[in-house]
Amino acid sequence: MDDLMILIPAAGSSGRMGGRDKLLESVAGEALLRRQARRAAASGAAVLIALPRADGAARAAVLDGVPGLSLVRVIGDEGMAAALRAGARAGEAAQARALMVLLPDMPDIETGDLRALWRAFQQAPDTCLRATAADGAPGHPVLFPARLFEQLAGLSGDLGGRTILAREPVRTLPLAGMRAVTDLDTMADWAAWRARTGL
Repeated sequence: MDDLMILIPAAGSSGRMGGRDKLLESVAGEALLRRQARRAAASGAAVLIALPRADGAARAAVLDGVPGLSLVRVIGDEGMAAALRAGARAGEAAQARALMVLLPDMPDIETGDLRALWRAFQQAPDTCLRATAADGAPGHPVLFPARLFEQLAGLSGDLGGRTILAREPVRTLPLAGMRAVTDLDTMADWAAWRARTGL
């Protein structure tokens, strides 16, 4: 996976968490952001993590010591677009064949899922690939081929890559269970997930 760039967009706020940072919540004794970064790095891909330009020190601190990461600071209140622009620029500079967007608040995604997505992408390397739940519900991660880096680099606002996906053919790959659609945005989400997983 040395010609894949994985982008973890970790610059957003945790506005629905009642003052807590969801990316610093502990999962089996490890901050969620560090857990996701470690799993991404274990895939063998280059990993870029977009952190907020302001107030990102705590998130950066939990990443200390994870090998194979690059950090970039972006304007967090611009939504996903700033992170995608940074990812597209980094992917282009590294001559990556694709940019995989891995959301940091999806704790059920495993390194094996990332590798499976990369294998599937290589079967049609000019087409977007999106993970789904086992029942076909669209989710994440999403892979954008290199031919779309220029479009990603021109994004603005908080729609992220949805505008690009809406006008592109998109292949899908089901992941086990609900892992491609399980994200933890609120304390209620966390409580339900911890009750289910015991983590």
